[in-house]
Amino acid sequence: MADDDQQWKFLPSVQELAAASRDEVPSRYVVRDHDRPTSAVASDDVTDPIPVVDLSRLSSGAADEAAKLRSALEDWGIFIAVGHGIEPALLGEMVAVTREFFKLPLEEKQKHINLEGGKKEYKLESYGSDMDMSETQVLDWCDRFYLTMEPESERLEDLWPMQPPSFRDVLHRYAARCRKLADGVLREVAKVAGLREERYLADMLDEKAVSYVGFNFFPRCPRPDKVLGFRAHSDGSMVTILLANAAGLQVPRNGQWYDVPLVPGALVVNLGDMGEVVTNGLLKSAVHKVVANAERERVSVAVFYTVDPEREVEPALELVSDERPRRYKKMKNSDYIRELLESLARGERSIDRVKI
Repeated sequence: MADDDQQWKFLPSVQELAAASRDEVPSRYVVRDHDRPTSAVASDDVTDPIPVVDLSRLSSGAADEAAKLRSALEDWGIFIAVGHGIEPALLGEMVAVTREFFKLPLEEKQKHINLEGGKKEYKLESYGSDMDMSETQVLDWCDRFYLTMEPESERLEDLWPMQPPSFRDVLHRYAARCRKLADGVLREVAKVAGLREERYLADMLDEKAVSYVGFNFFPRCPRPDKVLGFRAHSDGSMVTILLANAAGLQVPRNGQWYDVPLVPGALVVNLGDMGEVVTNGLLKSAVHKVVANAERERVSVAVFYTVDPEREVEPALELVSDERPRRYKKMKNSDYIRELLESLARGERSIDRVKI
């Protein structure tokens, strides 16, 4: 995922830093003044808050749910999904095994660092934290662990945890349900975007498409006023499905950051950059960040659905017209993901580089 000359430095575990009970945080985690967390507005306090979409009613043809989905993806790039069909017990199991993994001793977690061939090269599928590109880079207050789910031939099975014992089974069951959910969501997204073929987007997730699961652990932070759990960014996916056990996710609108409410039993679904490009900007990829918290830990599981790395992605021709000209260049997905990782480390958005 990175250039051959990009060396990866193993950064300290944020959990270990948090456990040291310091009153301050290391300087590399302190964000610049203009990026400092400020009081966000509850999305319920605006006249059109982040929509809660009932996917069961939506799939049955409910026009009001389709209108909410359209509004969500035009205005926010994100929505709160209820009626998704995944049992609360399975959601709870997924959060529990994720927490248990991060509570393992550091030496156990470090067995899942991907240093292929002994070369210290950054790999997305690995345990760790940030891609460390320079000494001036500001780091996020979280530890991460990424695994490839699809295609199965691309999985690095040796990296899959054996501890906790139920981790693999729970992940398999949860990912299977999310895959079905993503397919249904993308069919509905195609409809609200005005695509004639409702499987246009879903069919882009073919047998060569890649899905990743990102496990994130945000420890308590002594200075949440100076630090971000995860800096502002957008995903390089077609769509992302997020499960979290606590609030902390925020999205911007008209220059103001808004809290994404935590709804029991719900999932958060956001459009990624590929979704914005294919819909020619009719629907937006959600910029989002995670704030740190002094009182509680936060666990999240994000499933990212991306297209075949060798696929060239561009706006759907039927969504390009004289009234709405093409807004994005054609690009190969693997090149875009590489740029995304490097832009994330620089605090930039890679989608800005493909806009016309």
